[in-house]
Amino acid sequence: MEDLIPVESVVQKIYLIRGQKVMLDNDLAVFYGIGTKVLNQAVKRNVERFPENFMFQLDEKEAVASRSQFVTLKRGANIKYLPYAFTEHGVVMLSSVLKSKRAVQVSIAVVSAFIKMREYLSTHKQILDKLKKHDENFVIIFDVLRQLTDKPKTAAGKYGFKAGTVKPI
Repeated sequence: MEDLIPVESVVQKIYLIRGQKVMLDNDLAVFYGIGTKVLNQAVKRNVERFPENFMFQLDEKEAVASRSQFVTLKRGANIKYLPYAFTEHGVVMLSSVLKSKRAVQVSIAVVSAFIKMREYLSTHKQILDKLKKHDENFVIIFDVLRQLTDKPKTAAGKYGFKAGTVKPI
């Protein structure tokens, strides 16, 4: 199962669009070993299984931005079909719609990648939260260190008396 698709390959294909972690139809089609058109036809035949929180279609602006970001579309080229974005739940539903052993295995691999990504982000969030608590202490420590390493300030003028500079009263 894990050998079918390395989790790292799946994680690289998870994007943040509209504030949701999603995978695009063309990437999923490659993982499932089918054409994007076949995948989208299966979804359209079972559209009631894919509510908005499972799948949504990108608008033209998002499609152009995503394709130029992922270098899959030449500049100035027209987009014939707007891609679909599938959430983690949508990917699970795809396995029931596609009904093959490979679809089930791919869905498990994709869900594992989402879980791994969530754990990774959670771990880093905890670390960042702990660091934020210590930020104030770091500022104080760095201020003290800066004061200790700065050269002592010297007065601009000279000290002492010069002969003949005293004026009589």
